Amino acid sequence: MPDNTDMLDFSKITIEKAAINKVSASTARFYNIMPVKVERGAIVIATRDPSNMKLADDLRFVSGLNIRMAQAKEEDIKAAIEKYYGKEEESLGEVINEAEKTASKTPGAAKAEADADKLKEIASSAPVVKLLNMILLRAVREKASDVHFEPFEKDYKIRYRIDGVCYDAAHPPRDLSLAISSRIKVMANLDVAENRLPQDGRIMMDVEGKAVDLRVSTLPTLYGESIVMRVLDKSVVNLSLDEIGMDEDIKLKIRAIIQRPNGIFLTTGPTGSGKTTTLYSCLAEINKIEYKIITTEDPVEYDIDGIIQVAINTKIDLSFARTLRHILRQDPDIIMVGEIRDGETAEIAVQSALTGHLVFSTLHTNDSPGAVTRLVDMGVEPFLITSTVRAVLAQRLVRKICPECRKEYKPSEQEAAEFGISKDRMKTMKFYKGEGCAKCNSSGYKGRTGLYELLIVDDTIRDMVIKHESLSAIRDAACNAGMKTLRENGLKKVMEGVTTIDEVLRETKEYV
Repeated sequence: MPDNTDMLDFSKITIEKAAINKVSASTARFYNIMPVKVERGAIVIATRDPSNMKLADDLRFVSGLNIRMAQAKEEDIKAAIEKYYGKEEESLGEVINEAEKTASKTPGAAKAEADADKLKEIASSAPVVKLLNMILLRAVREKASDVHFEPFEKDYKIRYRIDGVCYDAAHPPRDLSLAISSRIKVMANLDVAENRLPQDGRIMMDVEGKAVDLRVSTLPTLYGESIVMRVLDKSVVNLSLDEIGMDEDIKLKIRAIIQRPNGIFLTTGPTGSGKTTTLYSCLAEINKIEYKIITTEDPVEYDIDGIIQVAINTKIDLSFARTLRHILRQDPDIIMVGEIRDGETAEIAVQSALTGHLVFSTLHTNDSPGAVTRLVDMGVEPFLITSTVRAVLAQRLVRKICPECRKEYKPSEQEAAEFGISKDRMKTMKFYKGEGCAKCNSSGYKGRTGLYELLIVDDTIRDMVIKHESLSAIRDAACNAGMKTLRENGLKKVMEGVTTIDEVLRETKEYV
């Protein structure tokens, strides 16, 4: 129960060293709490939400002490953590060693695979809880999009995916794999004893005061369960067309399209190219009280106030097509379909646009003209496509040069030739790359931005689709009408010093 309802003022109280010694720096930072004093066999913890009983239970596990909660301002707590704990934290190696000792001391730990109670006991041990918390804390701080837990015959790897590239985070002993996977399953409300079948779950938690949504996927492998946690940190996602690296002329055209009362707007590109984020950004622009907006997604990635969001569930045959049919009975103005995967979904999306709805969706094609021909391949009549599809946006994500270690350099002639830059033009251009520093994990890159290619379906394109003209002919016509290709947009960002030649080549190779 909360210690009291009064707000603690750290300037008027003495924080006891004995209390600080009982809570590690990593735990204080992870939960954004500050130990204040030891009183009547319990430790008084300052938190912004003293009614959070789940937090109290977690802290009991980690500290092994009775907990009493008191309220304080979030900014005061963060300042106190920096003041009393400083910048140093426990090393990951120390926490791994502590967790390994606990796992090895647990009776029957090696034979616990089929014993749910034993697995839960291992998962709830304080060192294992602390270890996973530290891994997640660092993932959020590094802005990792995914955390990979990978078992091998003689090794166990934990890797972060940051800006689309995987980096080693830790190599705990192989013996800890069961304890870590069990802890993740307990947090995600999965079947702890089931390690023969894949499972999917979700963890909602606060990390350093930030709301973080973790999507958990387990997969049985030859040497144990591979687990991937998708990190959806709402505090680092800017759902705005102004924040995703889009050129002004493309933004103006998209804003004009999404203000129309009906039609289809498509985004296209490979998995992980930011298509859904772009659609969310469009919806955020038109999310007004006068519009009813419904989305169907697999899964729902971010909760948006004012929008009704439906999660696809294939286990009960809740497909995009089936959901879309029922959405139309809910009197929507605007619909977002996570992905058009088959002809049935495509047909319903087209019919929705014809009956006065504005429809947003995604497709998997290499470029924007390819989306039009893909719909034809799915069985949609060309005249229906030309009547409904307003525009197609192809996109890729490229890493941005780290601003801390950015330096000018001269690319090789081979690089320039592959990129299509002449020797004469090279003399007038400046090129940059990151040398690598502590801020960017020595990669030379920090953060990502988008490359965009917008195809407006005008009268010329409509005529070509009706006549079943080739993909290359449609692309040429679009370029003649002013469409900038992904490679051209990439060259512009290289010239602006935003990204490198290597990055643009890597993301647009199959396109040329």
